[in-house]
Amino acid sequence: MEDQNEETFVERTTLIDNADDKEFIELNGKATSNGDSATKATATLLPEASPVPNGNSHHKEKQDIPFSKKTILKNIFVGCTSFVFLFTAFGGISNLQTSLNREEGIGSISLSLVYASIIFSCFLPKFLIARLGCKTTLAVSMLGYILYIAANFYAVQGTMFTAAIFVGVAAAPLWTAKFTYLTQSGVWYAKLTKQDKEIVINRFFGFFWLFNQSCQIWGNLVASLVFTPTPSQENETSVDNPVCGAQFCGGNVSGNFEQDKVKVYTALGIYVGCSIIAMLIVAILMDPINLDNEDTEENKKLNPKLLLATIRHLYKSPIQMMLVAITIYGGLEKAFVMGDFTQAYISCSLGIWNLGYVMICYGVVGALCSLLFGNLVKYVGRIPFFVLLFVVHGGLQIVLLVWEPKKDEVVLFYVFAGLWGVGSMVISTQLNSLYGEFFTENSEAAFSNFRLWEAVGFAVSYAYNSALCTDVKLYICMALLCLGMIGYGAAEVTFRRNKRRNAESPQNTMDTLVNNSEEG
Repeated sequence: MEDQNEETFVERTTLIDNADDKEFIELNGKATSNGDSATKATATLLPEASPVPNGNSHHKEKQDIPFSKKTILKNIFVGCTSFVFLFTAFGGISNLQTSLNREEGIGSISLSLVYASIIFSCFLPKFLIARLGCKTTLAVSMLGYILYIAANFYAVQGTMFTAAIFVGVAAAPLWTAKFTYLTQSGVWYAKLTKQDKEIVINRFFGFFWLFNQSCQIWGNLVASLVFTPTPSQENETSVDNPVCGAQFCGGNVSGNFEQDKVKVYTALGIYVGCSIIAMLIVAILMDPINLDNEDTEENKKLNPKLLLATIRHLYKSPIQMMLVAITIYGGLEKAFVMGDFTQAYISCSLGIWNLGYVMICYGVVGALCSLLFGNLVKYVGRIPFFVLLFVVHGGLQIVLLVWEPKKDEVVLFYVFAGLWGVGSMVISTQLNSLYGEFFTENSEAAFSNFRLWEAVGFAVSYAYNSALCTDVKLYICMALLCLGMIGYGAAEVTFRRNKRRNAESPQNTMDTLVNNSEEG
C-alpha cells in the first residue's frame, strides 16, 4: 500500500525535443486512466529527457537506438517486476508498523521520518542520475528500503529512525530514475515502431502501474497468511475490546496486537528476501541506458533551484495557496487509513492477521476506481468527483466516530475500507490532473508544491499517531477536509474566471493563464 503513496511523491513531465520538426510533447496532467495519471503529473524531479537523435532517415534513427524492440520490452518487464517485489515488501511492512511497533510510537514516528526526509530530498535525483545513471541509481536506492525492512528485526528508535531517513532520501531518486527509464524506453520504442511517442509512453506507464497495484495484494496477503492464528490461539485473544474504534488511544492494550516472535521474524524474512530479489533483478537483468544530458556539469551539481522555484510559486500564486489545504488532506487521509484505521479498528478488533485481507479490499477498490474515474471524467468533469470525495470521506469519518467495531460485523470493515479507497482515488487522480491543468506554465514548481504539502500531511499524521486518540484524529481529518473543499471551490472559481477573461482577450492565450492568476 505504501508504494502507492510514495510513488506519488515523484512527479514527471517529459519534454522531448525532435531536432527535425521541433515537436515537443509534454505529459502533465491530461490523463484519464490509472496508467495515464502516472504519466501526467509530474516532473518535479525528473531529469529532462534526452533529445531524439537527429538523422536524415528513419533507418539512421533506428541505428542510433541502442536496443531492439524485444530488449526494450524485456527491460520494461524487468523494471516492473523489480518494483512488485520491492513494494510488496515495503508496503506490507508499512501497513503493519502502527500495529507491530506500537511501543513508544516507534512504527508511526519512523513513517513520519520517511515522509519528512522525502521533503528535503527533491534536489538529489538529477544529481544522482547524472553521476550514476538510471540503473545504478535504482539499485543503490533500493538499499535504503532493504535497510528499513531489516531494521524491524531490532525495532528500537536508533535503528528504525535512522533507516527511515535512508528510505526518505532514497525515495525521490528511486522513483525519478524509474520514470526516466520508462520515458526514454518509450521514446526509443516509438521510433522503432513508428508510433506516437505520447501513446507509447502512456502505455508503458499503464503497464507499470498495473504491476505496481498488485503490490497491494501480495504484501497484505503475506501478512495475513503468516499471522493467521490457530483456532486455539484465536480463542485466547480479545476481539471485542471496548477501547477499539474512535476511543482507541496509543496506550490502549489489546491481545490482538500480540504476535509470536517466530511469526514476526517469518514475515520480516519474506519481506527482506523480496526486497533483495528486487535489487538483484535490477542489477543483473536490467540493461543500463545513457541519457544525452546526464553528463552535463549543471546536472552533476547539487542545485537548490527547484526549492527556490517552489517557494516562489507558493507565495506568488493565489490559486496555489487555495489548494494547500486539500493537498495536505491528500496525505493526511492516506496516513489515517494506513496508520489509524489499521490499528484502532482492524488490528484492535479483528486481530492483526485480518489487517492484510481488509487492506487488500482498499487497494483493489482504489485501483478499479482509478480506471473508472479516468473514463467518467471526460463526460461529467472534475467537480462531481470532489463532491463525491467530500460526501464519502465526510460521511465515513462521522460513522467511524460513533461506530463500535465488533468481530461479528466483519463485513463492515471491508465496506468502510473500500469506501475510503473511493475517496482516496479522487485525490490521487483528480487532484493531480487539476494541478496539471491549473499550472501549465509553471508545472515543475507547482507539482513540487503538490508533493511538498502532501508529504507534510503524511509526516504530521504519523508524527501525532501515538500521541492522540482516534476521535481527535478524525476531527482533524474532518476539519481539514472542510477547509480543503472551501479552498478547492475558491480555486476552481478563480481559475474559471481567469479562463473566461483570457478567452475574451484575443492577445492572451492559455499559456498565460497561470501568470495572470499569480499577478491577481
